[in-house]
Amino acid sequence: SLWDRGILPKDSLDLLAEERGGYLEADRSESMDWSALRNRIKEHGMRNSNCVAIAPTATISNIIGVAACIEPTYQNLYVKSNLSGEFTEINEYLVRDLKARGLWDEVMISDLKYFDGSLAKIDRIPQDLREIYATAFEVEPSWLVEAASRRQKWIDQAQSLNIYMAGASGKKLDETYKLAWLRGLKTTYYLRTIGATHMEKSTSKTGALNAVSADGGLSGGKVATYATSQAAAEELDGPACVLRPGDAGFEECEACQ
Repeated sequence: SLWDRGILPKDSLDLLAEERGGYLEADRSESMDWSALRNRIKEHGMRNSNCVAIAPTATISNIIGVAACIEPTYQNLYVKSNLSGEFTEINEYLVRDLKARGLWDEVMISDLKYFDGSLAKIDRIPQDLREIYATAFEVEPSWLVEAASRRQKWIDQAQSLNIYMAGASGKKLDETYKLAWLRGLKTTYYLRTIGATHMEKSTSKTGALNAVSADGGLSGGKVATYATSQAAAEELDGPACVLRPGDAGFEECEACQ
């Protein structure tokens, strides 16, 4: 492996630059002395050929109820579907900060639904909160690439980096992927774009699909609300599972996984 040859992940950039004909512009700054680690590896070897990976993936993060690691928040309010039905997910940290500023109310819930969880067009929300809770499609793709480039030199495997692009075009795609190549990324993952059309938004306070609790789920209750069509319900052998991460029996429920 590269480790056994004394080549640490940050050293592999030299190999990558050679392979790409010198076309590699990545930040190589460091603040630690790695000679002790090199000597230890030289003396004792390595148990595994690859030792560093980034987790969780989207699936794992959904199961344990956290963000997908290196990615920006997808949306502050969105509907997630799985075998148990459809669930409304909301950013509880955003709810906490809005409550602290006296901004969490029925009007705010309606605004979040209308703007698909984006804060950019909600005038009531202060600019600092808009910047903190910018969603994945509101972050310029080049910044995702730049951040990944700075991580890559410490990782001996590739990164599953999703590219989020609100206004996809041939020119922007070309620029983004050329930048990823130039910055030393070994690979990327999915390209995610916004569709030309969106689902019709419900304005009814009793709409099960878009239901959000008044406390934003911070009281320990379920934020997600189960909703399914009558036809689908008739196909189920009994009620569908509505367990959430942390509930008793969640780990054993096959439908939740």
